[in-house]
Amino acid sequence: MLKLLTHADVYAPHHVGLSHVLVAGDKIVYIGAQLPVFDDFLDVEITDLKGARLIPGFIDAHAHITGGGGEAGFETSVPAPFLSEFTSAGVTTVVGLLGTDDCVRSTSSLIARIKALRAEGLSAYGYTGGYHIPPTTLTGSVRSDLVHVEELIAVGEVAISDHRSSQPTFEEILRIASEAHVAGLMTGKAGLVHFHVGDGPKGLELIRRALDESEIPARTFYPTHVNRRKALFVEACAVATRGCPIDITAFPVEENSDETSAEDAWCQYIDGGFPPDNVTISSDGGGCLPVFNAQGELDSLDYAKASALPQTLKALVERGRALEHVLPAFTSNVARILRLSGKGNISNHSDADLIILGRDHLPSWVMARGKWHLRENKIITKGTFE
Repeated sequence: MLKLLTHADVYAPHHVGLSHVLVAGDKIVYIGAQLPVFDDFLDVEITDLKGARLIPGFIDAHAHITGGGGEAGFETSVPAPFLSEFTSAGVTTVVGLLGTDDCVRSTSSLIARIKALRAEGLSAYGYTGGYHIPPTTLTGSVRSDLVHVEELIAVGEVAISDHRSSQPTFEEILRIASEAHVAGLMTGKAGLVHFHVGDGPKGLELIRRALDESEIPARTFYPTHVNRRKALFVEACAVATRGCPIDITAFPVEENSDETSAEDAWCQYIDGGFPPDNVTISSDGGGCLPVFNAQGELDSLDYAKASALPQTLKALVERGRALEHVLPAFTSNVARILRLSGKGNISNHSDADLIILGRDHLPSWVMARGKWHLRENKIITKGTFE
């Protein structure tokens, strides 16, 4: 069925203005001010948006699609999030990864979950590896995984500056980054290393050394959770000026914490004049949110949700930030950094991944690959076991 969205206030993510958008299958085939005319025998679903804002679907660059956790016993492993936990939050593309548990959970199980989410209508990809070195892989090396496994586009999340990491050396980091970079050259995939950065005082020291002492391009190093400490965020802004993309995590922040909320971090970054194309915001959805004491023992545990992304967008817009300035961190920046063709924008021949924002600045309708998943705030497409 053809789907025509009329009178949409389009943010592509730049502001296009009032337009009509035609979807055929899973692609956008027309955007314009002139209303298309169809032959009577064509089956066309017409939805009048009446001036509502139409934006690209969110790309969540960091989610634990098999579930995270397991840091306080097997019973603390987080179950895999259902399809609608992503789509109801406006996430139409997700990139899954392994974290602390890259032993019980494997690259094989990650790929299987990617295939399942794709079958249910989501665009899904993955990182090979996990927290630890040597990285868990499917074929025996990260370079071979990226070259031979279509679903895998980069390496991550490799843990640094964290008591849960394998305490990687500088040489080990360079070796993994070089393999990822070469695989990216061979395949056209992202070919980068997504670094989990913990609370440790060394922060981004290994990445700074790599920029100073190696020939590996800066875009290969993609640290996340950079807003977990104020001093770390200052470091992250500095490496962004050298060409590294950085990823802000939309986690809950307690009062008087050393953490910075995603909306505060984005504002500080943009207002500081740092490269606007080098920042993304992800949810860590399905991942655990542990709190450890000084001895590295778990004090409390919760888990992250993809709904943090639209809530962050809402917070930024309510602060008076222009929607077209905010959107790239959720959409086009992510697509460019991860080399996801057809994603992150509204244009002719791009994928039909769309969000209609309600007056509350939250997703009220969500389309993924040309199919409605959320309609008038009601989930109409669910995962197999929902």
